[in-house]
Amino acid sequence: MSDSKIVFLGAGPGDPELMTIRGRRLLAQADTVVFAGSLVSKAILEFCPQAELVDSAPLCLDDIVKIMVNRSREGKRVIRLHSGDPSLYGAIKEQIARLRQAVVEFEIVPGVTSLSAAAAALACELTVPEVSQTVIITRAAGRTPVPELEDIGSLAAHHATMAIFLSATLADEVQQKLLTGYPPDTPVAVVHNASRPDQKIIRTSVARLASDLGAAGIDRTAIILVGAALAQEGEESLLYKDGFSHGYRK
Repeated sequence: MSDSKIVFLGAGPGDPELMTIRGRRLLAQADTVVFAGSLVSKAILEFCPQAELVDSAPLCLDDIVKIMVNRSREGKRVIRLHSGDPSLYGAIKEQIARLRQAVVEFEIVPGVTSLSAAAAALACELTVPEVSQTVIITRAAGRTPVPELEDIGSLAAHHATMAIFLSATLADEVQQKLLTGYPPDTPVAVVHNASRPDQKIIRTSVARLASDLGAAGIDRTAIILVGAALAQEGEESLLYKDGFSHGYRK
């Protein structure tokens, strides 16, 4: 039987209503779903009660790929389910490389990122005119290294809005690096488990980041957002201002 296409699917941030329509349809049709059990919300798995569920958390890369390839060659419809969007810290590059070596077709279906869910929870815009028009998505160097030019201290010099993933356990180090660029009173918001029932929000400053995060006991599944845009101040966008003309309004 010819290979079936393997789908890398973004599960979204956790709230099942933030799963895309296409994603729900694909899950409902899946025969096998290989999911990151430590990250993917269990509520998402309710969309595929008919499927064989394989938790990839205890598996190594080669084991994961072997399961996907074998099921695909059996003619099964296989979903590789990632939290958020697969393109952000999804570790899909190495999976895709192995699928190409095995000559197995695949496609990527995006999901709502936890960054979007965090911004929505904070009721804020991350890009504010004359305050910040740039969002830097990054992480602190831990067991996974970060290129020297992308060190948080170097990025902090831009004073842009920064979204720091996968770094709650390194709060002390993150704070020290942020202080090399941002003023101590720069607003910080930490969103833990964005969009989920146990979502928690901490609003603090760069100077108090480590102590407030430690007091809250948050050490994983959190996004640290930094920047003056979080203060909800700044100029209004020109887009809807009276007298500002563009291609759809003279």
